[in-house]
Amino acid sequence: MAVSPAAMACLVTGAAQLVRRLELSARVLRYEAWVGSAAGMGMTAFLSGALCWVTEGGPGPQGLFHAGIIDVTGLAVMTAALLTGVCVFLILLVEQYGFRNLELVIMGLVAIIGVAYAIEVFLVHPAWGAIGRGVVVPEVNSSSIYVVVGMLGATVMPHVVYLHSALVQPRRETTDHRHTWHRKMALLDVLVAMNGAWLVNSAMVVMAAAAFFGHGLNVESIREAHSTLEPLLGGLAAAAFAIALLASGLSSSTVGTMAGQVIIEGFLKIRFSIFLRRLLTMIPALVVIAFGLDPLKILILSQVVLSFCLPFALIPLLMLTRRRDVMGIHVNKPWTNLLAWATTTAILALNALLIAQALGASF
Repeated sequence: MAVSPAAMACLVTGAAQLVRRLELSARVLRYEAWVGSAAGMGMTAFLSGALCWVTEGGPGPQGLFHAGIIDVTGLAVMTAALLTGVCVFLILLVEQYGFRNLELVIMGLVAIIGVAYAIEVFLVHPAWGAIGRGVVVPEVNSSSIYVVVGMLGATVMPHVVYLHSALVQPRRETTDHRHTWHRKMALLDVLVAMNGAWLVNSAMVVMAAAAFFGHGLNVESIREAHSTLEPLLGGLAAAAFAIALLASGLSSSTVGTMAGQVIIEGFLKIRFSIFLRRLLTMIPALVVIAFGLDPLKILILSQVVLSFCLPFALIPLLMLTRRRDVMGIHVNKPWTNLLAWATTTAILALNALLIAQALGASF
């Protein structure tokens, strides 16, 4: 069946939007609220710029955000976790009616997050001059390394690398195998989605820095962030924050489950229902809840662990995609290899600095 160019563009658009969801996961919201309150504008601007550069190139998102939703809604911990699981099951059911429908649901949740944080930034009136100075002359010291590595893991997740490759496969038949056109549209999709994610991520940290650090507040939890926003900025800011957290948690849990499915089926050749996969991914979150562990500490640790996992996903990918005998005409261009290896080297350097710091080195 012939497909018009406009329809094909609509079909292609969306794969990067799903990956973008993991860039805007609820644990990123939680982590960036803490970072912004602790770091201030100079570090905030540096992190936002660094994340833009990197993204262009543990328990998982489906676990840790339950605590944030609990903080905002007041539900019992276990009740919130189980209710979230049910909601994600319902979202996953949408895929039974077409992959495009699932993409539209996720893109709708992304739009909600973007609008919510646009409202937040409008209300908080950040110091744009300080943000600009922080981008040009970042204020980074040895105490910031743990924050930088954690932010990197929170935003650039290793399982996204595999999911992004897999998301184009359902369209192989619908696009009549027009590979050159398909690649161009996929590149455009990635550029729009990743830069959009960067803007929203930046808005998250800027809002937290202006609202909390600017008032001398060190926020330790989502509940504290939510309760602090209302007296500072009014009920609209607190409501927007809660809605963004809920939308982010539901969508990132859905996409995280899909990533796990892709990786298990691809590497282990084991096929089972994505709903069973969802049940399995709830276990770490339920363990954290059952043992009464500090969600924020577990959250930050999980982000650092993810950053350490990134090279194990990126290096094999780069080694394979630079080989013409594997990729054929789709082999990486020299500039792609250069940028990719530079990004991977930067990640390794940050991880090495954190290890050295943990062993007692001072910078």
